[in-house]
Amino acid sequence: MAIKLEKGQRINLEKSNGSKLQNICVGVNWGAIEKKNWLGLKSMEAVDLDASCATFDANNKVLEVIYFGNLKSKNGSIRHSGDDLTGDMGGDDGLDNEIITVDLAKLPAEVEKIAFVLNSFRGHDFKTIPFASIRIYEGTPSRVNEVFATYDIANDATFAGSVSMIMGVFYKRNGEWKFNAIGEATRDRDLKGTLVTVTNKYL
Repeated sequence: MAIKLEKGQRINLEKSNGSKLQNICVGVNWGAIEKKNWLGLKSMEAVDLDASCATFDANNKVLEVIYFGNLKSKNGSIRHSGDDLTGDMGGDDGLDNEIITVDLAKLPAEVEKIAFVLNSFRGHDFKTIPFASIRIYEGTPSRVNEVFATYDIANDATFAGSVSMIMGVFYKRNGEWKFNAIGEATRDRDLKGTLVTVTNKYL
């Protein structure tokens, strides 16, 4: 049974049978915006959200950034599925638009934290996006073995006016990986600024 995460919730990365998650996928699903013209005719406006992550060492120094312009980490332990430029144009299809996979066993030893962020490339206000959700699951981009946790990041009044968001942070504690569901919108305008906010406030 997947955990429905709440903002600020911290969880252990443990499956229902008690074993630890190893191959983790963080998938983001979102919808395009429905528009009406002066005649009342409907059309869909594409929404380009960008899921990204950055790894940090014990001193909160950025080691690598994985995003649409850099689709995998140097040793291949983290991979990005590629840039989705539109979102779901025909309503929620239940599938992830962008997926970042993490093989915890292959992460370099110096990686202590992995922060996941979301940026609206064309500046769409998060409050106007009809739906957006994160899910953490075991498997691959094309195969879901077990959904571990889900997190609804849409329809929150505090998102109004924001185009950047900190989704959450994986962090290592006593040799075990845990997840902090942050879900906070920021006033940053791009990935670089969002990662500065992550470093200053959320690590």
